[in-house]
Amino acid sequence: MDETVLEIVKKAVKKLSINIDDPRLKSIIEIPKDRSKGDFAFPCFSLAGTMKMPPHEIAVSLREAIGNPPADFKDVVVEGAYLNFFIDRKKLAINLIKEIEGKKNNFGRSEAGNGKNTMIEFSQPNTHKAFHVGHIRGTAIGESLARISEFSGEKVIRANYSGDTGMHIAKWIWCYRKYHSREKLKNSEKWIASIYVEAVKKIPKLKKAQDEVEEINRKLDSKEDPEINKLWEKTRALSIESWKKIYQELDTHFDVHFFESDVEKRGREIANELIKRKIAKVDEGATIIKFEDENLGTWVLLRKDGTVLYSAKDLALAEMKFNKYKIEKSIYIIGAEQSLHIAQLFRTLELMKFKNADKCRFIPVSEVRLPTGKMSSRTGDNILYSEFMEEMVKFAKKGIKARDKKVSKPELEKRALAISIAAIKYSMLKQSSNRNIIFSKEESFNFEGNTGPYLLYSYARASSIINKSKFLGELLQNFDLDEKEAEMVLKMKEFKNIIEKAHEDLNPSVLANYSYELSKIFNEFYHSSEVLGSQKENFRLHLVKAFSQVLENSLYLLGIKILERM
Repeated sequence: MDETVLEIVKKAVKKLSINIDDPRLKSIIEIPKDRSKGDFAFPCFSLAGTMKMPPHEIAVSLREAIGNPPADFKDVVVEGAYLNFFIDRKKLAINLIKEIEGKKNNFGRSEAGNGKNTMIEFSQPNTHKAFHVGHIRGTAIGESLARISEFSGEKVIRANYSGDTGMHIAKWIWCYRKYHSREKLKNSEKWIASIYVEAVKKIPKLKKAQDEVEEINRKLDSKEDPEINKLWEKTRALSIESWKKIYQELDTHFDVHFFESDVEKRGREIANELIKRKIAKVDEGATIIKFEDENLGTWVLLRKDGTVLYSAKDLALAEMKFNKYKIEKSIYIIGAEQSLHIAQLFRTLELMKFKNADKCRFIPVSEVRLPTGKMSSRTGDNILYSEFMEEMVKFAKKGIKARDKKVSKPELEKRALAISIAAIKYSMLKQSSNRNIIFSKEESFNFEGNTGPYLLYSYARASSIINKSKFLGELLQNFDLDEKEAEMVLKMKEFKNIIEKAHEDLNPSVLANYSYELSKIFNEFYHSSEVLGSQKENFRLHLVKAFSQVLENSLYLLGIKILERM
C-alpha cells in the first residue's frame, strides 16, 4: 500500500514541477504510531529546502495537487506539516484476506532478487573442535537469510567452510597420539572436543610440546607422513559426521561444503603470485601484505616454514566461489572478531583487481554469552551444542507436561525439540547480528514475552480457533472493522515491505520483530473479541486464518517450524 502512496505523491510532486527521485520520496513515507493520525503519513519537512516553502504550505500544495482521494483511500488530510492518508479499511481487509487465502505459502513472495545467483557462507564449524552455542547464531542467521533471499527471487547456494587443516588439527593429533592412542575413535562431538581442549591446556606446560605440534603441522601440510595423514582423514570424517544430526535439528542444509584443505594448494600459488606482482613480500621468511597507511595492519599469507594460513586460503576460496559456481553475490556470515581479517581480505581482492571484489558482503556475528560469561572453544569454557540442546529440551518437556498431562512420549519429544529450537533461534534472530547476546534459558521460554515459544503459541491458538469452527464459508462482506481488527489487517499488509527491508538490509531481526508485533496484536484481538458464536464469526474466522498464514510464512523465513498444539 505504501507503493500506492508513493505513486500518489509522485503525481502531486510532478504537478508542482518539483524534481525529487523515487527513493527519496519513498524514504519520507512513514506509518504513524497513532493510527488515528492516518494509515500512512508524508512529512514535508525535508522538502522545505528544495521547494523554498514552509513545510505546512508544502503539505497544502501537495494536497491540492492530489485532488479527490484516490481509490482505496477514504481521505487525505493536512495536519501541520503532514499529509495523512486514510485507507478504506474495509476494502483493504476484503482484498488482503482474499490475497492471503489465494497465495497461501507464497504470500509475500517477490522477484526483487531478479534470479541472481547468491552464495551465502555460514555456520563454519572446524573439524576437531566443538560445535558450540555460538555456532548456532551464525547458522540461524545464515539459514534465515537464505530463505528470505529465495523468497525474494534469488537463487541461493548455501555454503559451509570449515577448517580441517592448521595448528588446531596438529594439536588434536598430538594429544590423541600422546594420551589417547589406545582409545577407539568415536563419532562423538563431546569426545572430539574434549581432546582439543586437553591439548590446549597441556601444551604450554610441556617443554617440547609446541615444537612437536609444529612438526606435526608441517607433516600435515606436506602429507609426507602416511600414519598422521590416515589419522587426520579418519578423525576429520568423524567430525563431519557428528554435524549431521545438528544441522537436521536446526533445519538447515548446505549445497556445498568447502574445506581449507580444498584451497590450500591454490592459496600457496596465489601468495607466490602476489609476491611477483609486488602486492605481497617476504619478510623474515614469511609472506605478508603490509597495508601502508590503511589502518589494516599486516596480513600474513604463509608462515616462514611455508605452511599456508587461512588468509591465503580465503583468497583461493573467493576465486573458487565466483569461477566455479558463477555467483553474482557472495555473503560472508562470520564472527565479528574476524572483522579485520575480512577487511584485509576484501582490500587484497581489490589490489589483485579481482573483478568480483565489489560483490562480496560481510555480516559480522557478535558473541553469544551466557550469564556466566564469555565462551571459548580453546579453554573449554563453553557449552557444547549437544549438552545445551539436552538441557533446553528437558526444560521444554517440563513445561509441556504441566500444560498437557496426556501427551504421548513421541509427541512430547517432537514438541519439546520444536519449542527449544524456536526459543534458541528467535532469541538469536530478534537482535541485530552485530550485537552481543546474553542468552537466558528462562527468558527464551517465556510464553508471555518477545520469544519464539510466544510466536508458536500464537500460531497454535489461531489454529485451535479455526479447527473448532464448523464451517469457514466464503468471506462475507457485511461487516464493519473495529480498531483491533483494523490493526491486524494493517499489520498483515506490512508483511511484503518487511520482507523487502529484511532482504535489502540482510537483517532477519526486522522480520523477527515484525512477527512478535503481529502476534501481540492478534493476542490482544483474541482477548477482546469473541470469534466463534459472534455476529461477525465469518469475517473474524477469515481474519484469524489470514493471520495464521502470515505468521506461518514469517516463521518459515526465520527457520522456525510451526506447531498446531503446544
